[in-house]
Amino acid sequence: MLGFMILTVSNVERSLVFYEAALKPLDIKFFLPYKGKGREPDLWGFGDGRQAFFWLKQGKPDPESIHWGFMADSNAKVDAFYNAALSAGGKDNISPRVRTEYSPGYYAGDVFDPDGYSFEVVHKS
Repeated sequence: MLGFMILTVSNVERSLVFYEAALKPLDIKFFLPYKGKGREPDLWGFGDGRQAFFWLKQGKPDPESIHWGFMADSNAKVDAFYNAALSAGGKDNISPRVRTEYSPGYYAGDVFDPDGYSFEVVHKS
């Protein structure tokens, strides 16, 4: 099980605006700024309001190094994520649809964030 991930972005403020909008349909919100100490970087945490599991860090992005997905509890939430991400400045990668090549009942939408990272939201029925 994945506990958390840290994504390096070129512009934290721009990415905060994008991810706050794109993740809102999934009830994932920004709530935990962390001021780094010593060699630890500043981090901006998203999660359920109690625990952060998706963090942003200022630095040099490497969009080809990672692809990830968040789970949704319905196809409608996948669609809502996709539309919110595009409205917030994301770019289409793969529009929401059934992808039986992965598994039966796999429904997902995939976008590029402002730094060019590709990520998807999936509902598995």
